[in-house]
Amino acid sequence: MTKPPASASTARTLAAVAGPVQAAQATRGLWLGFIGVAIFALTLPMTRIAVGTADAPQMSALFVASARAVIAGGLSVLWLWLCGAQWPNRSQWLWLAVTSAGVVWGFPVLTSLAMRHVQAVHAGVIVGVLPLATAVAGAVLNRQRPAPAFWACAVLGAALVIGFVLLRTDAAVPHTWGVHPADGVLLLAIACAAVGYASGAKLAQTMPAEQVICWALVMSLPLMLPLAALTWPAVPVKPAAWGALGYVSVFSMWLGFFAWYRGLALGGTVRVSQIQLLQPVLTALAAVPLLGERIDAASFVFALAIMATVLVGRRLPVHSPKLPEAPNKSA
Repeated sequence: MTKPPASASTARTLAAVAGPVQAAQATRGLWLGFIGVAIFALTLPMTRIAVGTADAPQMSALFVASARAVIAGGLSVLWLWLCGAQWPNRSQWLWLAVTSAGVVWGFPVLTSLAMRHVQAVHAGVIVGVLPLATAVAGAVLNRQRPAPAFWACAVLGAALVIGFVLLRTDAAVPHTWGVHPADGVLLLAIACAAVGYASGAKLAQTMPAEQVICWALVMSLPLMLPLAALTWPAVPVKPAAWGALGYVSVFSMWLGFFAWYRGLALGGTVRVSQIQLLQPVLTALAAVPLLGERIDAASFVFALAIMATVLVGRRLPVHSPKLPEAPNKSA
């Protein structure tokens, strides 16, 4: 006897229930993404404080990058032990290696090298393209197809961010319109971060989001620990540099990813990545107390325009690949 298929009314009921649940999940993902971005916004100014300037160097770039990974890695070992985390499987280890290469090695090392030679505001010019780079990486890894209007919105937002930071940089130091040698290093750092964000978000769909960054940090410890020991500062550095190292270790390298990867997994990598458009603005705002920079009226105008692109972009469709339908079995 053939089992009758589910009624159309039942299917409509399930769809009606699933819609609000998915919408609430996406909204939660956006808020978690914002929390992560707010934490990451202080990374460049804090890194600048930790490494110092070319005229007044503090810690070496390699020490800052390796020490932040070691501190966060130690916290990760404790966290994984307390929550009784299971060991990742073979395929997860592969993606963890990609994530570690991007956000534990590539981005911290390259930004630490660059931040000694460029101001935090100037570095924000390069950070302005990170949302677009993350969206591209996420679309490729997850085989998603954003609407053309979404890409137009992402490009417009990135252009607004770049224009905002260039305007502020020009107002503060006119000669900074030129290309800096460190810009290429920052571009490589952004590429590493985009791939690390996208691969971490992919992992967050199969394991708790907070465990993604923890395992990525743990697998980096055998290399980062001896590197930190070898590059330990040979001369005394300012207490502010140690405080900045503490921030990028605990917040930028660890807690920020708890919110960020969870947000990417819930709201979708392509859409949530656009929250990063706010990061250079938040970085500039943080630079006022940390680096003594000033914010003018134009900054608020750009901030409103950038936030508008984020709000519009979150409402545009992002299509995921359809799974093959299960065959209809008869008894």
